[in-house]
Amino acid sequence: MTIQQIRYAVTVAECNSMNKAAEKLFMSQPSLSNAVRELEDELNMEIFIRNNRGVTVTDAGNEFLAYGRQLLEQYKYMWERFVEKETGKKKFSVSMQHYSFAVKAFVEIVKKFDTGEYEFAVYETKTYEVIENVKNFISELGVLFKNQFNERFLNKCLQDNNLEFVSLFDCHIYAYLWNGHPLAHNKIITMEELLDYPCLAFEQGKNNSLYLSEEMFTDFPYKRTIKVNDRATMLNLMIGVNGFTLCSGIISKELNGDNYMAVPLDTDEVMTIGYVKPKGMRLSVIGEKYIEELMTYKSMVLR
Repeated sequence: MTIQQIRYAVTVAECNSMNKAAEKLFMSQPSLSNAVRELEDELNMEIFIRNNRGVTVTDAGNEFLAYGRQLLEQYKYMWERFVEKETGKKKFSVSMQHYSFAVKAFVEIVKKFDTGEYEFAVYETKTYEVIENVKNFISELGVLFKNQFNERFLNKCLQDNNLEFVSLFDCHIYAYLWNGHPLAHNKIITMEELLDYPCLAFEQGKNNSLYLSEEMFTDFPYKRTIKVNDRATMLNLMIGVNGFTLCSGIISKELNGDNYMAVPLDTDEVMTIGYVKPKGMRLSVIGEKYIEELMTYKSMVLR
């Protein structure tokens, strides 16, 4: 098995076609087919099922290609670093669910590192896109949460994408609302009290699922739910319609402002904040520093 054969197989999967992949690789279709077949024979498994409409990746093929993509990405880094002796900017990217504290941690990292040396990127986005970005090496890691409700589904999703979840800390659940909300100054809030107000939730797009929601208790029978696609809109709706959302209680007033507060929810449920990364892959130095910055929020978890 060679790097070239792995590159061929990955390209075929991306194109869903031997012919299109051959064109992209600037080689003949028979030569590509033979190379892929030789790889399958060596592995004693089918990576693709061929038919008149193209190719379909098998379950075993999906697992093989997940490792193959990681290997190709690492090979690319090694080639640039040791063969081409790449002297361009180092890159660091992180994806996350809509967490202001995770954005704030990113801001602190940018402040500490020379931006002339690094190219930074941050994506505050949908849950499945966090997973996709890490799987496809768009981001080095992704920040999201697990709980009893979504754990089984999320574990399967991460396994299918050859990713792993690393827990950081557990949080109790809080109702997040503006400080003029009728319930804002309660010492504790029940779900029944929240029923009279709109529940605000982040839109998850075409991969919408209760198990991919960024909020707790997505299966609760709310009277009204309003979906939004960005944090600024959610904050505006908290004031405009007395909406609320459920969160970890870790908030950044520097980013969200002073008009909002977190009130404990009357529940024993907890959520685990953590990060996802490719299985077996070590974080970069800056990635480890980012995790250290996230861990500083452990002491800020509200009780």
